[in-house]
Amino acid sequence: MNIFNEKLKEVFFAILPITIIVIILRLTLVPLDNHLVGMFLAGSVFILFGLTFFLIGVDLGIAPLGSLLSSVITKKNKLWLVIAAAFILGFIISIAEPGLLILGNQIDALTAGVISSFTILAVVSLGIGIFMILGFFRLIYNIPLHIILLGSYGVIFILGIFTSPEFLAIAFDSSGSTTGVLAVPFILSLSLGITAMKKDSKASEKDSFGLVAIVSVGAVISVMILSLFTEVQEFAAVEMAEADVGDSIFRSFINAIPGAFLESIFVFVPLVAIFFLVRFTWPIKKEVLRKMTFGFIYSLIGLSLFLVGVNTGFMAVGSEIGAYLVGLDTYAYLILIGFILGVATILAEPAVYVLIHQIEDVTSGYVKKNIVLGALALGVGLAISLSLLRIVVEGIQLWHYLLIGYGVAMGLTFITPKLFVGIAFDAGGVATGPMTATFILAFINGAAYNHPTADVLVDGFGMIAMVALMPIITLQILGTIFKLKTVKKGVGGSGKA
Repeated sequence: MNIFNEKLKEVFFAILPITIIVIILRLTLVPLDNHLVGMFLAGSVFILFGLTFFLIGVDLGIAPLGSLLSSVITKKNKLWLVIAAAFILGFIISIAEPGLLILGNQIDALTAGVISSFTILAVVSLGIGIFMILGFFRLIYNIPLHIILLGSYGVIFILGIFTSPEFLAIAFDSSGSTTGVLAVPFILSLSLGITAMKKDSKASEKDSFGLVAIVSVGAVISVMILSLFTEVQEFAAVEMAEADVGDSIFRSFINAIPGAFLESIFVFVPLVAIFFLVRFTWPIKKEVLRKMTFGFIYSLIGLSLFLVGVNTGFMAVGSEIGAYLVGLDTYAYLILIGFILGVATILAEPAVYVLIHQIEDVTSGYVKKNIVLGALALGVGLAISLSLLRIVVEGIQLWHYLLIGYGVAMGLTFITPKLFVGIAFDAGGVATGPMTATFILAFINGAAYNHPTADVLVDGFGMIAMVALMPIITLQILGTIFKLKTVKKGVGGSGKA
C-alpha cells in the first residue's frame, strides 16, 4: 500500500499544475464549455489512477524483467543471443510505450489513417530494435558513446535532406515519445545489468548511460526511411475531431473503456510472451515471480485507464485552449502560456527529481540540483515557446532549430565529461513525460490547426523533439561547467566525470 501512496502522490503532483492552469484559463481568458471542463477533470482522475497503477507495474514487473534478462544474456555469453535479445526487447518495449501510442493515434487521426498508428508503432519499434543491438555492442565492447552519436546523427543529417517536413517532425517526435515512462526504466535496467558485469567500475559507470540515447536515434532514422517510401501528396490534414458533448460524462467514459482495454492488450501481448518465456526457462524465486505477475496486471490496468482519460476529454481541452489562444489579436498569450506549461510540467515531473539528485551525487555536490532543475525548466519552457513561434511566424521551420541545436549538442560532446554526455542524451526521455505527450501535444496541434498559415502536419508536430533536445544541451553545458570548476579547485576533471 506504501508504494501505491508514493506513486499516487507523484502522479498527482505531475497532473496538478496542468489542472490548475486549465481552471485559471477557464476563469480568465478561455471560455471553455462546462461539459468539456467536466470531461477534462474526469479524464484527469482516470489518468491519475491509470499512471499510478502503470508505474507500480513498471517497478514490480517490467523493470525487474529487464534486469533479469540482462543477467541471462550476459551469462550465456553468446553473440547470437545478444543480437536476437537486443532486437526483440527493443521492438517489444517500444511498441508498448504509452507516449508513442498517443502520438501514433494523433498522427492516424490527422492523416485520416494514411499514416496509421500501427505503421508508426511498427516502424519506430523496428528502428529501436535495430539500434538496441548497436547499444548492446557498445556496452560489451566499450565503444565511446560520442563516436556512435556523431555517426548516427551524421546519417540523420543526410536522410534529412530527402525527408519531407511532415515526416521530419514526426520522426523526431517519435524519438522523444518512445523514451517514456515504460521504455526508459526498462532500457536503463538492461543497461545497468550488463555494465554491472564489467570488471572496470569506472568504465561501467560511464557506460551505464547512453543506451536510451542510442535507441532513440533508431526511431528517427526508421521514420525518415519510411518517408522515402511514402508519397507526401497522398495525405493532407483532416479536420480535428471535437469532443462529443452529446453523451453524459459517465457514458462517454464507459463507452471508451472497451477500446482502450483492447488497445492495451494488443501492445502488451509481446511483452507478456517474453515474461512467460523467461518464466519457464529460467529459475525465478516464487516471491519474485508473484511480484512480477502482479506488476504486469497493474501495468495493463493502468495503461487502459490512462488511455481512457487521455482520449476522453483531457487532450480535447488542450486542443481547445491552443485553438482559442492562436485566434486572439496578439500571440503573446499563446507563447507565454506555452512557456508556463513547459516550466510547470518539468517542475512536476517525478523522473526529473531522480535525475537531478543523481547528477548532484555524481558531481559530489558541485552541480547543485536546484541549478539543474531551473535550467531544465527554463529550457523546456523555451522549447515549447519556440515551437509555438514556428506556428505563428511563416518561414521558421523545424530543421532550422534542429540543425542548430544538434550542431551545438554534437560540438559539446568533444569538451563535456563523457559521463555527462551519456546523462544528457538520456535525459530527453525524462523531459518528454506523459503530460508533454498528451496535453501539450494537443495544445500545439490545436494552435497549428486553427492558425490560417500553419500546416498542422508540419507545424503541429516537432514540439516533443524540441523538448527532448533542450536537456541534451543544458546538461552538457552544466557538465562542462562542472569540469572547469573541478579543475580550478584542483579536484581533477577526469575522475568520475
